Amino acid sequence: MWIIYALLSALFAAMTSILAKIGLESVNSNLARAIRTAVVLVMAWGIVFFTGKQHDITNITQKSWLFLVLSGVATGLSWLCYYKALQIGKAAKVVPIDKFSVVISMVLAFLILGEAVNTKTIIGGLLITAGTFALIL
Repeated sequence: MWIIYALLSALFAAMTSILAKIGLESVNSNLARAIRTAVVLVMAWGIVFFTGKQHDITNITQKSWLFLVLSGVATGLSWLCYYKALQIGKAAKVVPIDKFSVVISMVLAFLILGEAVNTKTIIGGLLITAGTFALIL
């Protein structure tokens, strides 16, 4: 089931890039990002309340709070840079560089999370890297 969610994530991420590029046509990138963030915020809290999970907030540990907040800061900084790059660059060049985060995440998963390194992940990471650079050169 996880693969279906992962594929849907990729589809929606692709749509996000194209829709954002069109929407940024005459809008400041910071204002556009704020609008997008507000929509995501309403959707996220709507789902929490719809599923009745709002009460679980009291069970979150300090460690989880810290890392969720840091993740939010990283997301905000990523979106800040992404929207500016998308506004002034070509989507076909910006998006592959942004998606290079996949390779960076793989390396960090090995280094920080101690996830296993195997031949498939190394080859996959190298192919993504080669593809990214082939598209932007």
